[in-house]
Formats: sequence, C-alpha cells, structure tokens
Amino acid sequence: MRREVTSVDELRDIVGHPNSYVANKVSKRLSAIHQDWLANSPLCFVATTDADGHLDVSPKGDPPGFVRVIDDTTIAIPERPGNKRVDGYLNVLQRPRVGTLFVIPGRGDTLRVNGSARILAEADYFDSMAVKGKRPLLALEIDVEEVFFHCAKAFLRSDAWKPETWNPTAVPSVAQLAKSFKPDLSQAELDAYYTEDSMRSMLY
Repeated sequence: MRREVTSVDELRDIVGHPNSYVANKVSKRLSAIHQDWLANSPLCFVATTDADGHLDVSPKGDPPGFVRVIDDTTIAIPERPGNKRVDGYLNVLQRPRVGTLFVIPGRGDTLRVNGSARILAEADYFDSMAVKGKRPLLALEIDVEEVFFHCAKAFLRSDAWKPETWNPTAVPSVAQLAKSFKPDLSQAELDAYYTEDSMRSMLY
C-alpha cells in the first residue's frame, strides 16, 4: 500500500517539529567555529538548479582549507580541471541559489552553507587558492544566507567512516563502467587510464 504525503500538516504529524535549539541554530553569518570548520574541510558538495528546476549536486575537493573565507558572509570555492560538463555552473547562470555541505572525514556532523552564488573568472584571492602552483580555473563565490551544523545521524546510521564496512569492489570499477560510454577503447586502455596514479597526474 502506498500513502503519499501531500501537506505540511500531514508531514508534521509524522515527523513532528524541531526543538527550539534546532529551529534556532541557523545563522546568516559565519562564526569563528564555522570558519574553523571550513579551514579543516577537504570536501564539499554543491547543489544547484536550472531555470526548469532540474537539480545537480557536484563534489568539490582539495587539501583542507581549500575554500576561501572572504568575510563572515562570503566564501569562494575553487574550480579545478575536470570533465568540462560544468553542470552546476550552467545552473548558476540561470538560478544563482546554491546549497553546500562541508565534510570533515571521520566526523559525522557536517556544515551546511546556503546562499546566492556568482561565477568569477578572476579575483584578487586566486593566487591564495593555488595548489601545486596551479590557480583555479574559476571560483564559485557565495553570499551566505544560511549556515548551520547538521547532526551526525546519517553518518552514524551508514557507518560511513568505518573501513571494515567498506566494499568498493561491490560494483564494477570506474574503468569497467567507462566502457559503456567509451566503446572505442579497449578495457586494458581504460584500466591504465583510470588508475589512481593516472588520475592524480591530471588533478591540477
């Protein structure tokens, strides 16, 4: 039997209401502890939508502290060489609203930063975002509108940080998956291309 939830009242009847601490934890500015979290996070996820409401979520990662805190209401996320699809950037050109989630490996809690974004091809802080001597191609500069910590329950339920639960060979390798959209290359060629050493040589 299916039962669809179609109203706020029905949703609240099932889930309940957040307590006052949770309801009031959202800030419009980056506090010192928010900035400290960003300084120690090597990975974030950026969610965007296009004009028709189609969604995209893209991971962004670099050494810890890769996100530039410009001030307590503005951050910038560097863009590095990739597959050139730039789905999220195309979305931002249509709708500047973005949601981000910052992760520190081993920690179950995360930091959420939501706001309005713009794409920069140059800024006076690009040099400070260089890695291995390579400046970012672009930066996604975000005006912070909401910032808050998200609890650890999802990571605790999933045991995501417990290596004994990991099973990376449960699905085909990246090279094997790539065969479906690169049929002109042999599996041996794909295996060589998608080794970690090969991929790391193209990071910057």
